Amino acid sequence: MERREFCRLLGCTAFAVCAGSLTGCARLLDWSESQRTTLQAREFRPGKPAAASSESSATTTPVGPGSQPATDTPTPAPPPDLAVWRGDDPAANVRAAIEALGGMERFVKRGARVALKPNILTARAPQYAVTTNPAVMATLVKMAYEAGAADVVAFDRPTSTARNAYEVSGIAAAVEGAGGRMKVLTDRDFERIAIPEGKVLDSWPFAVPAFDADVFINVPIAKTHGLAGLTMSMKNLMGILGGTRGFIHQNFTQKIVDVNSLVKPNLVVLDAYRILTANGPSGGDLADVKKARTVVVGTNQASVDAYGTGLFGMKPTDLAYLRRAAEQGLGTIDLSKLDIAEGSS
Repeated sequence: MERREFCRLLGCTAFAVCAGSLTGCARLLDWSESQRTTLQAREFRPGKPAAASSESSATTTPVGPGSQPATDTPTPAPPPDLAVWRGDDPAANVRAAIEALGGMERFVKRGARVALKPNILTARAPQYAVTTNPAVMATLVKMAYEAGAADVVAFDRPTSTARNAYEVSGIAAAVEGAGGRMKVLTDRDFERIAIPEGKVLDSWPFAVPAFDADVFINVPIAKTHGLAGLTMSMKNLMGILGGTRGFIHQNFTQKIVDVNSLVKPNLVVLDAYRILTANGPSGGDLADVKKARTVVVGTNQASVDAYGTGLFGMKPTDLAYLRRAAEQGLGTIDLSKLDIAEGSS
């Protein structure tokens, strides 16, 4: 969404001064409970329509006297719903899976601003499978730049000090080493946004950098969770929520579905190279960690998470929030109805 349109949606002439800067809009919001402004509904998918490809923009071959009918050009097969890759190299797994899904160029166009949302719950080293694998993050940054991205930023809202969590997890070094940047979210990065399809939540403060990006990529790690059962891509969106997030844990099933009814990333990369099989989400010791050496890539969060349940010996219907997401039409969790490409690297 263009910044001018974003500002228009604020719906108040008092905000006219924000036309030059989204950050300026954020700073004008009054966060007192009685006066805070709720943004009008807007579709989350931030990616602007890509320029027409040679396939989509090709003109019809004229047919008439002296002309030849159009040749039978094979129609490219649609990309699969999910791409699942396994192997000892997490970077190679990510590359292969995204290529099977149509390549990073399908999602990232030249000049795009890309936002990555890993799981950086707290300051734990990568081997404990509490945070997203740094190798996965570095690969995504590199692939985004290779596709022509102008900027790649990664962020989360950890439960511990953000800078410490970024460093101990190894994600800061991985992202910055690949040319990206890390952002520490502050209160000024959150704005209350309407959730038009919410059943319980009608609005919530969200991290604006996720909405301001042209491409938003959700990069969770697969692990157990005491309340949710498992935390994967749908639950990972807790990290772009402001306010008192503990409130989301009350009637969690419906509230996390409400959030996912609004926030629909362009690409989902489920890191399952290491998975946390017990004592999640913050982990215990290395005995709780299993090397599944897998990555699951797709564009629908419910479908990605549905596949992820099998990594823990579960079924998609074992998770209440996945059942609810399917009931509300947010995605297919019946794996037999999905086109799944699988391979190894």
